[in-house]
Amino acid sequence: MNRLDHDTILAGAGESPADAWRRRDLDVVWHPCTQMREHPHQLPLLPIARGEREWLVGMDGRRYLDAVSSWWTCIHGHAEPRIAEAIARQARTLEHVILAGCTHEPAVELAERLIAIAPRQADRAPLAKVFFADNGSAGVEVALKMAFHWFRNAGETRRTRFVALEGSYHGETLGALAVGDIPLYRRVYAPLLAEALFAPSPDAFLAVDGESAEQRAHRAADALAAMLAEHGDTICALILEPLIQCAGGMRMHHPAYLQRARQLCDAHGIFLIADEIAVGFGRTGTMFACEQAGIAPDLLCLSKGLTGGSLPLAAVLTTQRIYDGFLDDSRERAFLHSHSYTGNPLGCAAALASLNIFDSDDVIARNVGTARKLAERADAFRSHPRVVDVRQTGMVVAIEMTTDADAHDGTAVEIAGNRGLRAYREAVARGVLLRPLGDVLYWFPPYCIGDDALDLLADTTRRAIDAAFGGPTCA
Repeated sequence: MNRLDHDTILAGAGESPADAWRRRDLDVVWHPCTQMREHPHQLPLLPIARGEREWLVGMDGRRYLDAVSSWWTCIHGHAEPRIAEAIARQARTLEHVILAGCTHEPAVELAERLIAIAPRQADRAPLAKVFFADNGSAGVEVALKMAFHWFRNAGETRRTRFVALEGSYHGETLGALAVGDIPLYRRVYAPLLAEALFAPSPDAFLAVDGESAEQRAHRAADALAAMLAEHGDTICALILEPLIQCAGGMRMHHPAYLQRARQLCDAHGIFLIADEIAVGFGRTGTMFACEQAGIAPDLLCLSKGLTGGSLPLAAVLTTQRIYDGFLDDSRERAFLHSHSYTGNPLGCAAALASLNIFDSDDVIARNVGTARKLAERADAFRSHPRVVDVRQTGMVVAIEMTTDADAHDGTAVEIAGNRGLRAYREAVARGVLLRPLGDVLYWFPPYCIGDDALDLLADTTRRAIDAAFGGPTCA
């Protein structure tokens, strides 16, 4: 029996296979980042049968351009055969083994490869050790705990706090939420969260009185300097997303901020944690965003594109100095954090295949041309009467619609309600999967996106903006 016949049997009288899967899903599945009451009428649920490069194919045969790389993960596109083959080959050999007390070839090779390509800074010791986890939030937890525990082992017990940026997002586990500044996510859980300090964002959109992006970056860095001067001896680390604050609305800043932040952390003996979970692996125009500032962090968090979007995996890279701070005869001074699937061989094999694609396809160079094409299509939105800002860093474009205080609560993350929902529905109706961040529509496509798909993306975005403001919608 083929899949279509099977689906037809599962469907009720007069019900399409796609509708049958929608119904079955809503009976049992609780979806992430969703007010489930919006399903099925306000927020369309898309039953997806398969992926093909930049496209998703629905169970009804409709094709959707994945303009957000499925939550910023599928950098090489869907069903990449080289990654699929690497996973299948590894699955026939070793699917998993405990990494406490054991090791295996894919984990060792991946750690070696990541260390070899990690950001470097001439006057700093390189990143030298890799700790594996299984998702981005878990990777952030690892970095935060490492920073705190290192200082505790060193006898600096007053250092218990972290600094993050206003508008930041680093995940949704309790430690990651504590260093996030998006009210929609953290407000409910505030009583459970450790106290963090939030420094002004270097977001270039916040520039005033004719400031350049670089001047805005320095003004924000001056505010960070003042904060560290007051609280520096109680702080473990500064955590930030280099160049783009993604979930906060694709807010972009000048590399000068990263240079100043690195200097300030060194001056106060504070670790710098670079969360490159979303922006790493070629998204900003270089393999890692930190490279554009010429700096290296003390801890580097990676996930999402690490496996090309194929399997969950995260890695935290750190220095020999931090690693050595846990070496002792006492187990209490060891870093006992663990995940059942730490260093999973399938995930590591997928990540190695993804890195091989960067080499064989010269992905970074190819992205330069694709980013130029994105810029050409985005430029038309600068004169749109409903657009207040168009910004781009590498393979990320953000189009910010006119501010309306009544449209959402100012957190820039709600797809539910008003403009975001209208724009989302219009785009889906026209075959494009967008996921607006409040008043911000953004393009975060797979690197393999073709010219026709780029044209569709630009045209659909224009129509989505019209629909967001109550204009014409797709029948």
